[in-house]
Amino acid sequence: MTGRVLPFGPSSPIIQAPMAGGGATPALAAAVSRAGGLGFLAAGYRTAQDVRREIAAVRERTDRPFGVNVFVPDFAAARREPGDAAALARYREELVPEAERHGVTLPEAPAWDDDEWDAKIGLLVDERVPVAGFTFGCPPPEVTARLHEAGSVIMVMVNTPWEAVAAAEAGADAVIVQSSGAGGHQAAFLNPPPSWPPTWEAPDDLPELVALVREATDVPLVAAGGIMDGADVAAVLAAGAVAAQLGTAFLRTPESGTHPVHKAALADPRFTRTAFTRAFSGRTARGLANRFMAEHEASAPACYPQVHHLTKGLRRAAAEHGDPEAMALWCGRGYRRCRDLPAAALVEALMEELGAARV
Repeated sequence: MTGRVLPFGPSSPIIQAPMAGGGATPALAAAVSRAGGLGFLAAGYRTAQDVRREIAAVRERTDRPFGVNVFVPDFAAARREPGDAAALARYREELVPEAERHGVTLPEAPAWDDDEWDAKIGLLVDERVPVAGFTFGCPPPEVTARLHEAGSVIMVMVNTPWEAVAAAEAGADAVIVQSSGAGGHQAAFLNPPPSWPPTWEAPDDLPELVALVREATDVPLVAAGGIMDGADVAAVLAAGAVAAQLGTAFLRTPESGTHPVHKAALADPRFTRTAFTRAFSGRTARGLANRFMAEHEASAPACYPQVHHLTKGLRRAAAEHGDPEAMALWCGRGYRRCRDLPAAALVEALMEELGAARV
């Protein structure tokens, strides 16, 4: 489907990002959808049965459209060289003192897995979810065909114009254009094609990136990355987006499942900046710069999701012990503008600010 409108009916151009790891909850997704936006559940790091229960919980709260986001596995990663195992072993040894500090034992040899890909696709089809979102890649044509037959709208997150073109060709009804200012993992999944310079870098400015992607494809675009208020929304809509996806802006809402230690860190003056790291998961992600990142970023191997599995027990223990210096405090550049508001009130405030910015 092409055009400048989304192929479903939110009454406001506000989409709540599917924050994997606990941030996205049924309560949050339902509240945003009831307020006229589009709420999202995150299937990443959850079992298919857990996601099924969360879908039911959203439907108990609202009959408005909502989305479920799934991680696309990098199946090539399962066939990598033995050097990855050696790099993981070295990194595990480096993290042993961290684990001892928090009273946990690190897994011996965390393995690659596909995050229950087949089961989750089957679940989306069975549940006929209104919107199926994908991160870290494009679903193959046979998957998009099944989802379209089930009545789902397909949205794929991209970082570059060529990824947007690939997503549209794979059957995406809309693409989410993610800038480097976004919190959490970057979604990049394709190297530049021969027609693009191999050293090409996406602009940091989100409206500029949206405009570049708008030139490459005519599918509807959703902008994501550092959007915190209605003026930010107005800027990306003016650049060619039809909606804005916000994650960090919802982290401090009471409906968010973000850990209290994480929520507190967003307002803690000792955390002064964000940075990219792969120290927690093996894949580049943005979060509050803390001690763990400073000490381990240089040696963390690019092995996702193995590094995620290696550190998840340690991160959980750090949260239980109230230690934000060893947690993955995912957030975008605009984290200081987080508002402690109920989700519906935040959507209302965003729409009021958008209206004022357009005057």
